[in-house]
Amino acid sequence: MKLKEGKFEIVSETERLVIRPLKKTDYENWLKEFENRYPSQNRHDKGKIDMSECTREWFHNLVDKHQELALTDTAHVFGVFRKEDGTHIGMVDFSTIARDDFQWGRIGYTIHNQYWRKGYAKEAVKKALNIAFKHLKFHRIEAHINLDNTPSVNLAESVGMEFECIRKGFIYEFDEWTDHLVYYINSK
Repeated sequence: MKLKEGKFEIVSETERLVIRPLKKTDYENWLKEFENRYPSQNRHDKGKIDMSECTREWFHNLVDKHQELALTDTAHVFGVFRKEDGTHIGMVDFSTIARDDFQWGRIGYTIHNQYWRKGYAKEAVKKALNIAFKHLKFHRIEAHINLDNTPSVNLAESVGMEFECIRKGFIYEFDEWTDHLVYYINSK
């Protein structure tokens, strides 16, 4: 973890990926890959998104907001980039649930659907969990997953997360309070 000129910066690499906070210079790359998304593949995939409000200024404000969230340890948001060509392929984020005696966080992840089925999600999430434990000093990370989101369950299990429980009426989405599966992993 680096704190450089008031900026929070963690950069980590895998064989094929670079995982790091977004930079203001990422705008064109970031926008292009959102615009190149395929139509929705399932109810948990937003597919093509209207990006008309996502101007350069809007994006610069987003990058600043991510920095603010990281510096206050509220959330840590990372872009996932292909190492070979720098293409933005998705995001991984951690939200702090509790610190003190818990060191407890939540992971979220998304890979643009045009890059699915290439192993990028597993590679990114596995490395991001390393960041969470080694650099962000979390002890426990949870994934909160919709009951019918089999690809997300498979991903969580493939990186060593274990099923813990179903939280009833856990989050308001799809115009109702929905149950979520809770998967977790603790630092070693």
